[in-house]
Amino acid sequence: MASSAQITGAWILVILYMTGILILVFRGAAKTKSISDYALGNILFSPVAVGLSLAASMTSAATFVINPGFIANYGISGFLSYGVFLPLAAVMSLIVLTKNFRKYGQTVRALTLAQWIGDRYNNKGYAFFMGLLALLLITFIVLIVVALSKVISSALNVNEIYVMVFIVLFVFGYMMFGGANSMVYTNTIQAIIMLVVAVILLTSGYKHFSDGFNGFFQKLLDIDPALVNVPNPGSPLFRNLYEIIFAQIVVGIAIVVQPHIITKSLLLKKESDVNRFLATAVIAEMIFFFVVFAGLYARLTFPDLTADGVPLPVDGIIPAYVVKIFAGGSLSVVIGIFVVLGLISAGMSTLEGLVQSVSTTITSDIIKPIVGKDRLNDRSLVIINKAAIVLLAVITIFLSYRQLISPKLSVGIFAQNGVYAYFSAAFIPVIFGIFVKDAKIQAPLIASITAIMVHFSVYYILPAGVNAYGWHFGAFTQFLEGSVRNPAIASSSAIVASSIVGILVYLVQRSKKDKVQSL
Repeated sequence: MASSAQITGAWILVILYMTGILILVFRGAAKTKSISDYALGNILFSPVAVGLSLAASMTSAATFVINPGFIANYGISGFLSYGVFLPLAAVMSLIVLTKNFRKYGQTVRALTLAQWIGDRYNNKGYAFFMGLLALLLITFIVLIVVALSKVISSALNVNEIYVMVFIVLFVFGYMMFGGANSMVYTNTIQAIIMLVVAVILLTSGYKHFSDGFNGFFQKLLDIDPALVNVPNPGSPLFRNLYEIIFAQIVVGIAIVVQPHIITKSLLLKKESDVNRFLATAVIAEMIFFFVVFAGLYARLTFPDLTADGVPLPVDGIIPAYVVKIFAGGSLSVVIGIFVVLGLISAGMSTLEGLVQSVSTTITSDIIKPIVGKDRLNDRSLVIINKAAIVLLAVITIFLSYRQLISPKLSVGIFAQNGVYAYFSAAFIPVIFGIFVKDAKIQAPLIASITAIMVHFSVYYILPAGVNAYGWHFGAFTQFLEGSVRNPAIASSSAIVASSIVGILVYLVQRSKKDKVQSL
């Protein structure tokens, strides 16, 4: 439990943070006149600012708050998954995809990823379909809100349900006005804070290295040998190298294909800025991803995963660690409060991006086609977008309440299931759209449908068959057993299957075309 000095400092921090955010939002909102301004902005930002904004929105409370909880529970295997293999694949994918995506996005002036796909394949129905799938990203919004609720409630000693409702009202409220213009301002500042806090967290466990790396790992070994084993057969997420390496690399490559990530480069106004933008984003991103290592410090601090005799849930380990480790002395309390600010920034930055991209998709890709674009002008679209944000807020409060009251291991599992399903379906249409110039709609559309079917079959249907009827799928059966399942298995299976299907359909189409041309 936080001390009175920590609570007072945290209140001052929260009030200053809210004031600063509102000032930046009003500054950006003054230049937002249309739905295009809201989605893409109309201010000339530096590539460094946009790069930091991307790093901040790509790295969420999942990286700073939720995933370290998995590392505290399951050790080095979890760190290799979330701190090494997934980040390396993600930044390589970001570098490869960004430039090519930007070229076509600039041509069509796409506001959303769904619109980009619809324009690329000249099919509005496909854009509508991808717009509906984008609603799966609400699960990620819920993760961030839950994580922020736990961080702030721990710092203020306030009920986390009240904190959750206030966060939703505040963030969704100011996102009704700011959009991309204010988001780059806020994300840039949040990213700078996150960089400082990342360094603080990574060095916060320096005392555990008094006997070198061997001594560090020996301390973990003394708590539980499974913490230093690779793989960790007793965990539900890191049981073998397939889960630790292959699944995370596949997911890492595809994770970039999310609207608040892949569309960020469209904020750049000049092609010459792209390299500086990418360099800034990649460096900041790798530092952020490495923060999950702090989960090992937390485990050394709470060897039996309890605080004051109370069991720590996976999602509550890092908030408890910050409160405990930065409690001794005035300077330590000040640093701890700044760390809380960094954790809040990590959540807010991604939350803003998701609220902006999902609400824009609801407005532009779902409602606009249904109502008819000729009946809607810029003003009415902006009003509809605000109504969409209100609807998102209501849904978020309902789902976040359920995750706070009765999570299934962690809200991270809930969020991964939704988000992974989305980018599994978006992966092939983006890849074909960028690199296969003569690809028609059939191959990517069938691949998207395959991805959704495979993902949810692996996550829900096959485990039900295994547990109820004893179905057996060889070595793959182990991923389908138990009450907690790894969404990365479902997603990597979906991406591999949809890639194979998409390539086969494309080759068949090209073969038919070649035969027709040869006649």
